[in-house]
Amino acid sequence: MSVIKDFFARYPTKTFAKGEVLIQAESEPPGIFYIREGRISQYDIASSGRTIVVNVFTPAAFFPMSWAINRTPNHYFFEAMTEVITYQAPAEDVVAFLRDNQDVLFDLLSRVYRGTDGLLRRIAHLMGGDSRTRLQFELLNAAYRFGETRPDGMVFVPLKESDLAQSSGLVRETVNRTIHRLKVAGLITVTHQGFILRDLAELERTLGDEL
Repeated sequence: MSVIKDFFARYPTKTFAKGEVLIQAESEPPGIFYIREGRISQYDIASSGRTIVVNVFTPAAFFPMSWAINRTPNHYFFEAMTEVITYQAPAEDVVAFLRDNQDVLFDLLSRVYRGTDGLLRRIAHLMGGDSRTRLQFELLNAAYRFGETRPDGMVFVPLKESDLAQSSGLVRETVNRTIHRLKVAGLITVTHQGFILRDLAELERTLGDEL
């Protein structure tokens, strides 16, 4: 919604390099970030030291809203996956803006419900699926959220195997073996820049085979 971008455009621009942390876990966020360009991952670090990605934010998203609205303590790291350009606004200004703009508040609520639906699907596949199911879900989720559709209908997803390991909770070796299976099955093509999903419908159709 342009009204959201217009609101955040009143505030300072902040630029972050790939790998730079915007918000540290267990720290007070400096404000609400609106993404103008780039992608940001939200993650936790397990006791084993492994990074577990729980969400990815793309342009037009703004966060962390649970902290802004409920003052929920922040337990996550927010890190730039690419070079990122954001606007940064005070939390109290954003909350007042939402209260005064019911259409914007409804749009935010709609995003929350879409995110919740995706989270529930992820939980189902993490609890009941095998490695192939988990990887297919992560690839499809990324394709729908920030994939680039090519003229031939295939979808490019700019992720690495390390990104999939962090979002699926699988070790790199398992991810590598599973990606090879999907490649042999003709469902994906692997490039240096990421993955090409050759047939989204077939990936969706076979997603729950192991559930």
